[in-house]
Amino acid sequence: MSSSFAGYRRWSTMEPAAEAILLGNPQAVNNLGLSAAQAKKVQRWLKTYWSYRDSIDGKLGTNSWKAFQRCLKKYWGYTGPIDGVVGKGTIKALQRLLKDSYGYRGPIDGIAGSGTKAAFKRFANAH
Repeated sequence: MSSSFAGYRRWSTMEPAAEAILLGNPQAVNNLGLSAAQAKKVQRWLKTYWSYRDSIDGKLGTNSWKAFQRCLKKYWGYTGPIDGVVGKGTIKALQRLLKDSYGYRGPIDGIAGSGTKAAFKRFANAH
C-alpha cells in the first residue's frame, strides 16, 4: 500500500470533528450527544455569560467551544489555548464542571464517554 493510502487510513479512523479540523474545516460541530434544542440552551448560556457572538443554531462549533473554553479556563482548570478544539484538555475541564454539579461520576480522563455525555445533557437541560 502506498504511503498516501496509509495516511488516509490513519485519518479515516478519527472522530469526524477531529478529521474535519485536520482536513481544513475549522467549523466542525461537536454537540457531545446533545440534541439541537439542548445545544441551543448551551449557546444561549454562552451568549449571556461567555461572549459567544454567533447564531443560536443548535450546533456547537468552533466559536461555541471557544466561549466554553473561556469558562473552563477561568473556573475548571483548562490550561490549553482558546481555539475551539474539543480535545482532551477541554473534555477534562468539562468533566470537572460536570462532576461538581451535574452528576458525572467517572474519571477525569479527557474521554467523552457515555457518562460525560449524560452529565452534559443534564448541564444543557439546566440552562
